[in-house]
Amino acid sequence: MRTIFHLDLDAFFISVERILDPTLEGKPVVVGGDPHGRGVVAACSYEARKYGLHSAMPIGEAFRLCPNGIYLHGHHQEYTNYSKAVERLLESYAPLIEQASIDEFYMDFTGCGKTYGPPLVLARRLQEEVLRELSLPCSIGIGSNKTIAKIASDFMKPRGITFVVPGMEKEFLRRMPVEALPGVGKVTLKELNAKGFYKVGDIAKLSGDYLAAAFGKHGLDLWNKANGMGNDCLSVSYERKSISKENTFAEDVSDKKKVEKELFHLTGHVCQSLRNKNWLTATISIKLRYSDFVTVIRSRTIIPTDDDQVIFQTALDLFNKACQRRVAVRLIGIHLGNFSETVEQESLFVEGEPSRRKRMLSAVNVLRDKYGYTSLSVGKN
Repeated sequence: MRTIFHLDLDAFFISVERILDPTLEGKPVVVGGDPHGRGVVAACSYEARKYGLHSAMPIGEAFRLCPNGIYLHGHHQEYTNYSKAVERLLESYAPLIEQASIDEFYMDFTGCGKTYGPPLVLARRLQEEVLRELSLPCSIGIGSNKTIAKIASDFMKPRGITFVVPGMEKEFLRRMPVEALPGVGKVTLKELNAKGFYKVGDIAKLSGDYLAAAFGKHGLDLWNKANGMGNDCLSVSYERKSISKENTFAEDVSDKKKVEKELFHLTGHVCQSLRNKNWLTATISIKLRYSDFVTVIRSRTIIPTDDDQVIFQTALDLFNKACQRRVAVRLIGIHLGNFSETVEQESLFVEGEPSRRKRMLSAVNVLRDKYGYTSLSVGKN
């Protein structure tokens, strides 16, 4: 029996907007652009949902229902940055992870009981760490397959944890409305209601052959889901590669130069790891956490490199743009991603051109001369 987690970030876009602007907390917030335009609602806060708002609703209709809401175009690059940060955090726990969307993640923790303890204990730990480290609330569902886990994560939103004990899937689903099943949209819901199906149990008690005859292949899929069956294999089509290093200061730091110096030290560590793996990086990210736990993440994509000077200068520029508040710093970190392999190994001496090692040493010396730091090192490659 598999142990599948589904982690769903609660009102993700709104949560990120509130990190960027804490004054939005507790207010009806809508991401989707000009309320007098022709767009749709991309996301809305739980306060806005009380007025009947929901995602994909025409923005004009949303404004009529909630004229006092706060309508934002959104910071879509920030959503991507935070989504990647969540993924990196989960990767430190899960043997297998599948990102289903920008705010949804499946994880397979089968056989991890001795490492992490019971599923509910692990789920609480993940939920608390995502909130503490990234200020993002989430809900987690646990089941024997992906379908059950996803339905369970929606069961007690927001900030809920639901564990469907293996063997209790049908009982868990029986009283739910049929629209709780993934894949049941407006059209399918209307067709199901027309045939007298309102609860998941109404579908489960019939035969699969009847559903297949009435709704085709989709009907059989619905019957399987209604009976608690689903795919328990995660789609992991890539090798996760990441190199990161961060430090939480023993005491909050107000001296910006001290934070820059720590970023320099961290860059030395990740650059050495990069060369040890014989990789080039194309995406550099920094994480900055203030003393009030507000966290800022900034990323930039560059030409693939393993050059310490390029990486540090990029990270330093991201830090300077991120550090705009007169608040002490609690944590600084750097993350490298989007890797490619170096195509060849250079010898120490190449006629008419400095070797790779010499170029690295030159870059390190430039940084040492400029900042007076001494932590960067050059590996053997």
